[in-house]
Amino acid sequence: MGIGSPGFVFSTTHTDTHFDDIAELIAPQGRLGLIDDPQDLPIQPLKPKAISLHWEFMFTRSLFTTPDIEKQSELLNEISALVDAGKIKSTVTEVAGKIDAATLRKVHAQIESGKARGKIVLEGF
Repeated sequence: MGIGSPGFVFSTTHTDTHFDDIAELIAPQGRLGLIDDPQDLPIQPLKPKAISLHWEFMFTRSLFTTPDIEKQSELLNEISALVDAGKIKSTVTEVAGKIDAATLRKVHAQIESGKARGKIVLEGF
C-alpha cells in the first residue's frame, strides 16, 4: 500500500482474525503492537515490509525481575493519578460482586459470549 498506510498499528483483540488485513495495510517499516494472545500468528507476511512486532505483557517486569522493575511502580502510580484526576477513564464497565464459583461461572460465560465490554471486576480476594 505505501503512501497513506498506517505506520503504527495497535491490535488489542482478535489479532489473528485481522492479521492478514493488518499485514497488507501496514506501511513498510511500520510497527505492530499487540496485547492479546493469538493462538496462531504466522509472522512471515511482515518480513517483506520489515515490520517490527512489539508484543506487550504487563507482568514482564515482575515475572522476570527486569533491571527496570521500578518503572512498573512509576507507571501504575502515574495511571492511578490520571484516573483519580479524571483525565482518563478506567475500562471497568461492571462490578460482578464477590468472587465465588457462581460469579466466576457467570462472568466466564459473559466473556466467552464475545459480548463483554471493558473490564469486569470481582471483589473479595
